[in-house]
This record gives sequence, structure tokens and C-alpha cells, in this order.
Amino acid sequence: MNYLNINEEKVTPVVIELNTLLADYHLYYQKLRNFHWNIMGRNFFDLHEKFEELYEDARTKIDEIAERILTLRYHPLSNLTEYLQTSNIPESKSNLDDVTMVSEILEAHKMLLAQMTKAVEEADKIGDEGTIDLIGAYIRELEKTSWMLNAWSKNTSDNLKEVVA
Repeated sequence: MNYLNINEEKVTPVVIELNTLLADYHLYYQKLRNFHWNIMGRNFFDLHEKFEELYEDARTKIDEIAERILTLRYHPLSNLTEYLQTSNIPESKSNLDDVTMVSEILEAHKMLLAQMTKAVEEADKIGDEGTIDLIGAYIRELEKTSWMLNAWSKNTSDNLKEVVA
């Protein structure tokens, strides 16, 4: 792997974590498609659109993660059996209410963020700046999306913490 200046023998743990993240993103993507198709009620229009936005973003990230694994000269996981066996994210039922759907998405975000942290930690050990940069941007975006979905799920009377000077 001379073109990357990364020791080929030390990259395997990074690839393992990236493949797990790839599997997680596939299950997350399907969860979002499921919710997009099956949302009902007063929040239909807002959430139907939001779920589509999120699954389109997830689809892009799936491709980028797989391409990073290929850049590191490994094959990415690429079948449903492997995704189901590897992913930290469980499948979801289709007949959930809107609040439960958002709650399940936030739980999936928690799992994605934990897996991203593992990938970054392994990449940091070997100086894999490409993976660190890629995943760092994902973390920032997912944290912001999580904040917004969490805000949606709150009551209008809820307040944020205040700093006492």
C-alpha cells in the first residue's frame, strides 16, 4: 500500500470497523425506507420527507464507506446475510407510530456514532488520516441530525440547560 503510506499489516482492524459501519448503515438505510413508506398520521408530510432525506444521505455514505474500504485494498461486505450478522442495528417493525419511529432512529444514531468512534480510534492508531477525515465529518453531521430529531420529539415546554455564570 505504498500509495497510502499505511502499513498494510496494521490496516485490518480499521477495515473490520469500517465493514461493521457499512453493515450498520445498510440496516439504518432500510429502517429509514421502512419508516418513509409506513409513516401515518399528522406528521406524515414532515416525517415522510425527512426520512427520505435521511435515507438518501445514508445511501451516499454507504457508497463512500465501501469505497474507503476498497481504497484500503480490501473487499467491503456486500451481501444482506453479512450485513445482518455484522450490524449493531436491529431491523424495525413497519407498524410503529411517528414518535416510536423517531425514537428508533435516534437509537440507531447512537449505535452509528459508537461504531464511528471505534473506526476513528483504530484509524488513529495507524495514522489513517483519510478514514479519520471521512468519519469525522459523518460524526458532526449525525450529531446535528440527532439534535434536530431529538428537538422534534420534545414538548414545546421543554427547555435546554442554562449556564450559570
